[in-house]
Amino acid sequence: MDVHLYYITDRTQLRSQSLDACIRRTIAAGVDWVQIREKDLPARGLLGHAQAAVEQAQAQPRRARVIINDRMDVALAAKADGVHLGTSSMPAETARRLSPRGFLIGVSCHSLAEAVAAEAAGANYLLFGPIFETPSKLPYGPPLGIDKLREATSRVGIPVFALGGINAVRVRVCLENGAAGIAGIRLFQDCQSVEELVRKLREKQGGSRTTPTVSL
Repeated sequence: MDVHLYYITDRTQLRSQSLDACIRRTIAAGVDWVQIREKDLPARGLLGHAQAAVEQAQAQPRRARVIINDRMDVALAAKADGVHLGTSSMPAETARRLSPRGFLIGVSCHSLAEAVAAEAAGANYLLFGPIFETPSKLPYGPPLGIDKLREATSRVGIPVFALGGINAVRVRVCLENGAAGIAGIRLFQDCQSVEELVRKLREKQGGSRTTPTVSL
């Protein structure tokens, strides 16, 4: 059973290292995806972090995909792998029309209806949640739970990443209910060793490091 690891940044929660240093270390540890989600940064500052992340990813034997939250202009300028869209972002249909071949579009979804609509609009993958209770997702209401995750993964044909309250113990149940992988902020930023975390997650799930298939 493969587990695909999707790290979402939040520099406001970092304690003792810079955003670039955290991204470098997480990519080197072997995560599959990094979404740079720093909504308060101006375009120039965000571009600098994005370019550094892309350079780091390209230097690895098996490169992580670098995704930029919301800012498609920054993603294209940095030659990132794609953009991730939230509820207040441009529509996925618009992003698809503007994107070059091979550019990935992810969408955050909080219901089955949103997941089905995002796939129809041209999304390549979904972040679906919150699956479990987590402080950062309280504005979206109560957790969706595993049953909703299973329903969504059975209805769409693109990779679905489980998000919200994910920890090492909960990874397997997400995979068993159709998730292509798991996504999180604190999971990767609050651990004592991201290298050890990634190793244990892959060993525990019996998975090798492969990249989920996405529609280009």
